[in-house]
Amino acid sequence: MWTLLFDIDGTLIRTNGVGMGAMGQAVVEHYGHTEIPGVSVHGCTDRGIISELFGQLNIDTDADHSGFTQTYCDLLKTSLKKNHGEVLPGVFELLDQLNEHSNVALGILTGNGKQAAQIKLEHFELSEYFLFGGYGDDHSDRNDVAAEAVRAAEEFLGERFDKSKVWVIGDTVNDIRCGRSIGAKVLAVETGGDSSELLNKKNPDIQSNDLSSMSYWIESLS
Repeated sequence: MWTLLFDIDGTLIRTNGVGMGAMGQAVVEHYGHTEIPGVSVHGCTDRGIISELFGQLNIDTDADHSGFTQTYCDLLKTSLKKNHGEVLPGVFELLDQLNEHSNVALGILTGNGKQAAQIKLEHFELSEYFLFGGYGDDHSDRNDVAAEAVRAAEEFLGERFDKSKVWVIGDTVNDIRCGRSIGAKVLAVETGGDSSELLNKKNPDIQSNDLSSMSYWIESLS
């Protein structure tokens, strides 16, 4: 079978900064900091973002932050209900078409923590399409998340998993990098954090404006 691993933010959906806003508010509520420093988020993992954020604020990164994480997820869910985010062009049509193929399995490869990822997918009515995934709870490096996604796919698919038939679909150079780290082909879309020129320099197998009109790619998965 073909294993297709989709990034979430900037690839499937756009939330207009809701995630970082909720995370910043969770820091305010839990630790009393009122000025939240800027950190890099495009193509990064929640673990990496939190480590950088906490490092700048001198918060112990080795402590148990389960309460903070739950507050962040609660705020994320509430903020998504108020925010005018969107599912990006072509996403529903593509996922519906892929679901018709018996030799295709859809998974998630995201820097979001698992609970945050599920909140976003459920909010935008996308969760039913995906069967397994790799998440950013424990890994700062996206390559490690990619390896986790592959393990999850192999566990779910068993003998049907073929490591030579894996695609990563994402919108940043980190998606391309982590795809190459697991020997996958990469479909890069220009709907997220990195420019078309920057994506092109990293030589994805396919580069597209968005996920519309992907019949030619679907046909290649036969």
